[in-house]
Amino acid sequence: MLKKIVIANRGEIALRILRACHEMGIKTVAVYSTADRDLKHVLLADESVCIGPPPSTDSYLNVPALISAAEVTDAVAIHPGYGFLSENADFAERVEQSGFIFIGPKADTIRAMGDKVSAIEAMKKAGIPCVPGSDGPLGEDDKTNMEIASRIGYPIIIKAAGGGGGRGMRVVHSEANLLSAISLTRSEAAANFGNNMVYMEKYLETPRHIEFQVLADTHGNAICLGERDCSMQRRHQKVIEEAPAPGITEEIRQRMGELCAKACIDIGYRGVGTFEFLYENGNFYFIEMNTRVQVEHPVTEEITGVDIIREQLLIAAGESLSYRQQDIKIQGHAIECRINAEDPNNFMPCPGTIEEFHAPGGPGIRMDTHIYNKYRVPPNYDSMIGKLIAYGHTRDSAIRRMRMALSEIVIEGIKTNIPLHCDLLDDSAFQAGGTNIHYLEKKLGL
Repeated sequence: MLKKIVIANRGEIALRILRACHEMGIKTVAVYSTADRDLKHVLLADESVCIGPPPSTDSYLNVPALISAAEVTDAVAIHPGYGFLSENADFAERVEQSGFIFIGPKADTIRAMGDKVSAIEAMKKAGIPCVPGSDGPLGEDDKTNMEIASRIGYPIIIKAAGGGGGRGMRVVHSEANLLSAISLTRSEAAANFGNNMVYMEKYLETPRHIEFQVLADTHGNAICLGERDCSMQRRHQKVIEEAPAPGITEEIRQRMGELCAKACIDIGYRGVGTFEFLYENGNFYFIEMNTRVQVEHPVTEEITGVDIIREQLLIAAGESLSYRQQDIKIQGHAIECRINAEDPNNFMPCPGTIEEFHAPGGPGIRMDTHIYNKYRVPPNYDSMIGKLIAYGHTRDSAIRRMRMALSEIVIEGIKTNIPLHCDLLDDSAFQAGGTNIHYLEKKLGL
């Protein structure tokens, strides 16, 4: 077992990792910026190391500082959490070259899945359904690119090969706008991702966002923990997630799960991962693979009983998976609301001091958060301050419990998006299940 690890992250995910480590008898090292010295996990860790000033470029993205923290504390591994450097292949490589274990996939795997073109090629070889597209990067020949778009059929979407999180993409509805869209996306890709490669796909107009959670060890074993519906999004950022996805049958779940697990074995995957799909008219289309733990992993934990972080740590230690596929049973329903420190009307971040905090409780309620009374939310990082999860034997039960939990939670001193969640829980389309990825933006008039 890993004796001591550096938690190279902050906020609720850092606290979640710390709790799993302490339960397993693993010592923890918290790294923090000067803005985060009062974070809960920093106060609870066995050791802590300040790695720089508030800007993330000088702290949580400072690779030498993170590796130095592991060296001076005699840690054996580094857990990147999500965000920051979690899907940075160069960081994973540097960690392992420095003699530490990177708690995640191999650098080559991260690199291959981070490049959307190579990821799609790998998925096609593994038999994963993909969106009809250019089957590779677009060249410089305008006529060829126009022929590709015509073959796919408008509307199409131009995507940056190195993009992600909703960035580096542009929808094109007619041939008249195609060439300028390609040029603009190339320029944005080069500026934002250091890679001007772009590709083309069919633009699905009313899809749902459904993703499958996988675990894979270093002994050739891989399993799927079912799917999540993450379609309630605003500007490609998830707001509410749930598992299982409404309307997905056990037959479909089993078929897609087998494909995803097989793909993990085919590409030599190691650790926790998520296959993300667009789902429209009964068909799945692969869009990307996230080579890290997801923000929304708790809903999968609730319906399977699997501690995903614990499994991630065991895999990194070289252990075999604790479960076989036949051990995984989907039971009940879970919903997660991302609680952000933001104005619910204009979505502007609202940092500041939390004057009063009270977490909701009751059967089936889980609150993953790092905040507490008098905690100061800094302005330097993502606005998410917690995740509220409700579990029930049925989807209706989970919705009722979530509604109750949202009415109980108290966060005073800053604005939050709790009013938005209350509104969405009462929305008839959400209650019916199966809304598409554009539903929330249309509802909000964005």
